[in-house]
Amino acid sequence: MAYAGSPDMERLVLDQPLEVPVLDGNLVRLEPLSSCHAQDLRMAAEEHRGEYRYTYVPRAHQVDEYISAQLGRAGEGKMAPFAQIRKSDSRAVGCTAFWDPRRWPGRSDLCAIEIGWTWLSASAQRTGINLESKLMLMRHAFEVLGVVRVDLKTDARNQRSRTAIEALGAQFEGVLRNWSPSHAPGEEGLLRDSAMFSVTDADWPDVEATLRRRLADRGCRSPVR
Repeated sequence: MAYAGSPDMERLVLDQPLEVPVLDGNLVRLEPLSSCHAQDLRMAAEEHRGEYRYTYVPRAHQVDEYISAQLGRAGEGKMAPFAQIRKSDSRAVGCTAFWDPRRWPGRSDLCAIEIGWTWLSASAQRTGINLESKLMLMRHAFEVLGVVRVDLKTDARNQRSRTAIEALGAQFEGVLRNWSPSHAPGEEGLLRDSAMFSVTDADWPDVEATLRRRLADRGCRSPVR
C-alpha cells in the first residue's frame, strides 16, 4: 500500500491552484469555497453539534478564519475546497474538499487524491447530499483528473464515519497509528489513529453503480454527466 508521504508517490505542490469547476447535482451543488458562503456556514455549523466529536467543524465565530485557511491551502496547490449548497433552498450546509494531490514520480500528472475535510449541518445529514457529493467528487477525480486512487480517512474511533465510508464501496486498508491531528475535545496538539480507505480506478465502475443505486433508492435521479 502506498499512502501520502510514501516514497512511491510524490506530494504535488502546484504552481497554480488545483482548478475544479462547480459540480452540479440534483440534491447538492459543490461550489468553490469563498467568503460569500460564510453567513450560511455560520448557521450550518451551529445546528446540533452532537455528531462532530471526531470531526473538525468550526464554530460560527471561527468560520471566517476557517475559510481563509482553506483558501490559503488552495493557493498553495494543496487543496480544492468546496461549499456544499443544498439545492432545495440554495443554502451552504457544509464543506468538503479534494486534498493532498499526489503525482507519479518524475511526472506532472496526478495519480492519487484524497476526499476529505467533509462536514454537513445536522439538517443536511442522511438526506442523500453526502452520497451525491461523493459521487460527483469521485467521478471528477477518476474521469477528469485521471487519478487511479482516491483516499478517504477518518478517526479510527469514529465508527459511524467508518461505516458510512464502507457503505460508499471504499475498501478498508487498515489503521495507521498516530497519523493525523486529532479533532476530539481535549486532544488539541495530539495525533489520532486514522482508519484508511480507498477507491481505485478498478473499483470505480462498481462504486459508481452502488452510489447511483443508493440515490435511486431514495427517489433521486443521478447527477447529469
